[in-house]
Amino acid sequence: MTIVIKTPEEIEKMRVAGRLAAQVLEMIEPHVKAGVTTDELNQICHDFIVNEQQAIPAPLNYHGFPKSTCISINEVVCHGIPSHKKLKDGDIVNIDITVIKDGYHGDTSRMFIVGNTSPRNRKLCEVTQEALYESIKVIKPGACISDIGAVIQPIAEKAGFSVVRDFCGHGIGATFHEEPQIVHYRNRGKLEIKAGMCFTIEPMINAGDYRCKVSKKDGWTATTKDGQPSAQYEHTLLVTENGCEVLTLRADEEGILPRVIEHA
Repeated sequence: MTIVIKTPEEIEKMRVAGRLAAQVLEMIEPHVKAGVTTDELNQICHDFIVNEQQAIPAPLNYHGFPKSTCISINEVVCHGIPSHKKLKDGDIVNIDITVIKDGYHGDTSRMFIVGNTSPRNRKLCEVTQEALYESIKVIKPGACISDIGAVIQPIAEKAGFSVVRDFCGHGIGATFHEEPQIVHYRNRGKLEIKAGMCFTIEPMINAGDYRCKVSKKDGWTATTKDGQPSAQYEHTLLVTENGCEVLTLRADEEGILPRVIEHA
């Protein structure tokens, strides 16, 4: 396993890429409403990344993925392909953004609620975000990679939900997906977290069973096996000398989650 410890110059580029990715999610929020198609949302994000940010949408043509964003609705766990499908009242929607700027990646996602949804769907989104935030708070040099799943799984299960096993977070930098893999459930990973590491935490929490299936038709779209809804939140993190920095923090999170978390 080769883990890239980022240099100060690389860290600055990661900060820029992370900020741009967060800005895309901020920009798209008012457009996420009933009646819009996921293709339209994808095009708005694509144009913003390319024309306004002078950056590159990383998903486009990545291993053949056909769009610039992943947009996953309700029972879609991840890797939803934007299409002519219109959002409707009550939908819960994950938009996953990865931008490349000056050769470095910023990767983030969040849930959007369309109109009025069920209390269970709302709780699912809230619990998933809480699980992400609480796991971020344990990141520091000397911590163990398994500490992440040890935080996330109890939060999900206390709420009656389950943690997806089939997909994980990942190291990130000049490459979209680097080592290490970040699993979001309890595990025996022994890897020590070190300053200069950059990785994503992106828990996918299912309302029902944790198992998933991938579409045989498109090879990408992952859905819950039981058809129950799923939620996901994601941030790109930098491990600092005494904690971590949330590189993809959005304006709506300021005051809720610190950008820089320090441990004594």
